[in-house]
Amino acid sequence: MKILVCISKAPDTTSKIAFTDNNTAFDTNGVQFIINPYDEWYALVRGLELKEANGGSVTVINVGGAENDPTIRKSLAIGADDAVRINTNPTDALNAAKQIAEYAKENGFDMILCGKETIDYNGSQIGGMLAALLDQPFVSNASKLDMAGNTATIERDIQGGKEILEVETPFVLSAAKGMSEARIPNMRGIMAARSKPLKVVEPTAFDNATEIASYELPAAKGACKMLSADNPAELLDLLRNEAKII
Repeated sequence: MKILVCISKAPDTTSKIAFTDNNTAFDTNGVQFIINPYDEWYALVRGLELKEANGGSVTVINVGGAENDPTIRKSLAIGADDAVRINTNPTDALNAAKQIAEYAKENGFDMILCGKETIDYNGSQIGGMLAALLDQPFVSNASKLDMAGNTATIERDIQGGKEILEVETPFVLSAAKGMSEARIPNMRGIMAARSKPLKVVEPTAFDNATEIASYELPAAKGACKMLSADNPAELLDLLRNEAKII
């Protein structure tokens, strides 16, 4: 079983966000990057569990420059067999999906796993785009994945209950909370990651579908009003006439 796991790097949640180049680019100075948690904790770890149970291999793939290599090496330390980095900084999700799809077409994988979204853009686009480009079934927001031969049984949460699906390989899946438990790289894994192959692939040329006009930070939170607990009438008045929520 050949499993391809898409990983993205994302700013640590404690990072201070700023922009540069007239607010058209993210300022990476002083930012600590991590593997996108949905990619790492759920997609990658479940891929490794399936490999351990059924045999096969897990390849991680990332679209980005050489500065992404430390992030990719961590995925190798967690247990991935090898890694691929497509050597371009994607302009948007579609560009990244096209690069990954080209590699997947040439190398043939039984399944492609990715996190349900990244914690920086929260776009939830890559999985669906990959499935469309590869003409494969796509299951989003999956919380459970089991394999029996070439048949996958997939569970995902829906309003008021759970949905259980079956799909034959090959397919694309985006993983959500519940798929697996996070793994911490041990010293053996960290040492082994140094010698595992990280293949750099030059990108395929595609026209850009979008361009960034500008970024802006959310509006600052307003001041907090402190009210006396002995005056509930004032609270009701503010909620009705100022906040207008009652």
